Amino acid sequence: MAAATVDDILADLPLGSATLMLRPARTDAAIERFLIVDADDESSDGGAAFVLLVGVRGRSALPAVRRLLKNPPLVLAVKGSPEELAEAEELLRAAGTGLLLVDPAADWDRLLSIAKDRIQPPTYQREVLTLLEEDLFAIAQTTARLTSSHVVIEDAANKVLAYSTVTNAIDELRKASILARRGPRKYELLLKDLGAYRELHRTRLPVRVPARPQDGLRERVAITLFAGNRIMGYIWLQETGAGFGDDVDYVLTGSAARASAELIRYRNQQSVHMREDRIARLLSGPAEAAASAHSEKIPADRPSALILLGLSASEAQEDDAALKHGELANLASIHAAAYKSSAIVGQFHGDTAVVIPGLQSASADAGLRSLADAIVKDAAKHLGISPFAAVGPVVPDLLSIHSAIGIAEALLGCMRRSGKVPVATVDDFEAEILFHDAVKNFTTAAFRHRSLWALLRGDAELAETLRAFFDASLDVAECAKRMQLHKNTVYYRINKVSRVTGLNFGNPRDSLVALLHVQEWAGTQKEHLGKK
Repeated sequence: MAAATVDDILADLPLGSATLMLRPARTDAAIERFLIVDADDESSDGGAAFVLLVGVRGRSALPAVRRLLKNPPLVLAVKGSPEELAEAEELLRAAGTGLLLVDPAADWDRLLSIAKDRIQPPTYQREVLTLLEEDLFAIAQTTARLTSSHVVIEDAANKVLAYSTVTNAIDELRKASILARRGPRKYELLLKDLGAYRELHRTRLPVRVPARPQDGLRERVAITLFAGNRIMGYIWLQETGAGFGDDVDYVLTGSAARASAELIRYRNQQSVHMREDRIARLLSGPAEAAASAHSEKIPADRPSALILLGLSASEAQEDDAALKHGELANLASIHAAAYKSSAIVGQFHGDTAVVIPGLQSASADAGLRSLADAIVKDAAKHLGISPFAAVGPVVPDLLSIHSAIGIAEALLGCMRRSGKVPVATVDDFEAEILFHDAVKNFTTAAFRHRSLWALLRGDAELAETLRAFFDASLDVAECAKRMQLHKNTVYYRINKVSRVTGLNFGNPRDSLVALLHVQEWAGTQKEHLGKK
């Protein structure tokens, strides 16, 4: 533990957010820990602690202050004005406890973060916990977007592990549970009286809890996080005004599968250094895939599939592209987990890869396409991006999944170049994939048609005309129309190419040779323009 004092914390606070109204009697005493105390807590061990009293302010904090003084904290932080807390100040002075007066408009989360950083410096264990929190907060935020609700993830003891962005549309009891990082006792008792926990422990399906306006409760949907038969925690959704959509159960089921997996990994105490990219291991070859399948308890002998998700070229160049990549992966992971709980999502070669193992049969194209459609539609609706989803071919088993990489990447490349089809399978671009592969193989070869290659590199006008000629399917009239030239001009240029190179464009073999050269030339021109 770091030997932090109240002055250390004050030094880090934003100007005007808090005032030390009363110094603790032990001025230089080290603060060993911090506590968040709800006004309804009956008792709390505050010795040598920095205590945040939440849920009350001003004179209404007096009853809670008196209870805290049974075991006085080193410093107490509470919201209110000096006048409202004059009586509390006298009580705390007599007990030797310091009083930090917090501006009513200040953010408790900011104060909590500063206190944590000062009192509990980073440790190896905290780094692991931080990674868990980051994953859970991402799941909460993505689930909130997909369901237009407020989301809280709790452990089995109702401690709040993560929550979505706080808005004015959450009820007071939920707000109090976020601040205290656990559900207030009266809130837990009320939910038990409503039979919510009894139903949650009985089923693995989402459970509805009707609104209770008289108790300040909005409508909720919850689901239990299971590891086998062991309860790991809960996800709670609170409606924020428009009610719950038809797909809330589907999304919540996927979120639960994702959150359970993160909690299980944390419980197994996987170190920071062991958090390998599971996607990279699965796709690296049969041996690594077999090892991953064994450790993850994934069926390796059933048909599997790979879906690649990628941003458009323009979106990939935007300032927030890295953030969008992460948000897309979080969204995809929830949809994939709802489709198949053993699905694995991660980054691969700059795109998002979704591996779906344990398919019932090799005829799963329709279901995989529907999954990809759902991801793309929700990405547009909730993230404001328009990704492409390439649904690779179904392979016989998980150990063969690496064989789908080249095809899926080629398909995604065709989709990006087309820019028109957001979701596709190999059937949609089969000819284009083969042609792209032929061009790729050609560009890696050493030999070129010398006179044609020299002409393309030395005469940009002829090169552009030849490319337009092929784009127009060797139709001179259509080529002239696209280039806004007279037909005779196009005839002259094409004949010149034929005369200089000796190639006859009426011969399919000669046309193919010329087309491969033109494609390579077009690629080098694009690279040249990109460097400018």
